[in-house]
Amino acid sequence: MKAIVYCDYGLANVKLTDLEKPTPTDEQVLVKVRAASVNPLDWHFIEGTPYIMRAMGVGFRKPTDTRLGVDFAGTVEVVGKNVTQFKPGDEVFGGRTGAFAEYVCVREARAVALKPANITFDQAASVPIAGITALQGLRDKGKVQPGQKVLINGASGGVGTFAVQIAKSFGADVTGVCSTRNVDLVRSLGADHVIDYTKEDFAKGTERYDVILDNVPNHSLSECRRILTPNGKYVMIGGGGPNDNRWVGPFGRVIKTMVLSPFTSQKMGMMMADANGKDLTILADMMQSGKLKPVIDRTYKLNEVPAAIASGAGWGPRRRRSRTVSRDHWNGCVSSMNSVSSRTIRSGASSIGQWPEPSIST
Repeated sequence: MKAIVYCDYGLANVKLTDLEKPTPTDEQVLVKVRAASVNPLDWHFIEGTPYIMRAMGVGFRKPTDTRLGVDFAGTVEVVGKNVTQFKPGDEVFGGRTGAFAEYVCVREARAVALKPANITFDQAASVPIAGITALQGLRDKGKVQPGQKVLINGASGGVGTFAVQIAKSFGADVTGVCSTRNVDLVRSLGADHVIDYTKEDFAKGTERYDVILDNVPNHSLSECRRILTPNGKYVMIGGGGPNDNRWVGPFGRVIKTMVLSPFTSQKMGMMMADANGKDLTILADMMQSGKLKPVIDRTYKLNEVPAAIASGAGWGPRRRRSRTVSRDHWNGCVSSMNSVSSRTIRSGASSIGQWPEPSIST
């Protein structure tokens, strides 16, 4: 099968190659991949940054796992003898290391769920990491309740577009922060208020928020605390900010939140998603009911994965729009996806203090 690999750190070492088609174990399903999605997570693994992640099992000088990609959508081709929830022909989506390939094996009990019939494979592939991060960040860390005021910094990015819609489904009053060109998009996703950061600094406003979901940590913790209610919650998404140190990345900021938290009634911490089938099913139900619409930036051929990743190099606040790698385009042309229902965005993965790979690689 065709697959994207990298045998050394750096974008120049990412290439398309031939690998043996995988065989599922008794607990796995073999999925014929129809689409996969590019994430900031992929860029971190390719660059091996922040460098601390190399000491956490990713590999000091060279990557220990040469496969790339996590988010996928496709059709079940073979099921292991102990699999009961899926059958050949089922259309599914989920998360598994090595998703930039024609086939991927994933355990039934892990991050895989049935794809809603009303969304495309491209749309489904853009959901897992970003959608789960938004859901868990708001529900589990932010504990958002109806009527609460929620601010989403980076509302037009991968996690942000899902977070706006999920927060609204929870009954929150949502404020999204984005650039001028994305104001209409964020408003169309359901935001009650939109702040154009090129014209206004949300940290200097008079509004107070019960929850801040910070996808782009470009303000200090003290600035964010100032606009939180006395018992408010600050949730930083694990990808980190544009000025993070290359050695420790967002973990320097995490340490600050740990030091401050015992001395304030406000709760602060970092959020990285724990990919699982239960939450994927919740997201699937929301998409089926029309409460959640993926937003895709562009679609690429499989051999254009390096270009897709390079186009978001650094993954700053304006570059987290989701890019999908579609099987339907592996032999076709790059296509732009411009409607709200077919433009997506992504970020994040795995629980606090744990690098993303262990939660998605089995």
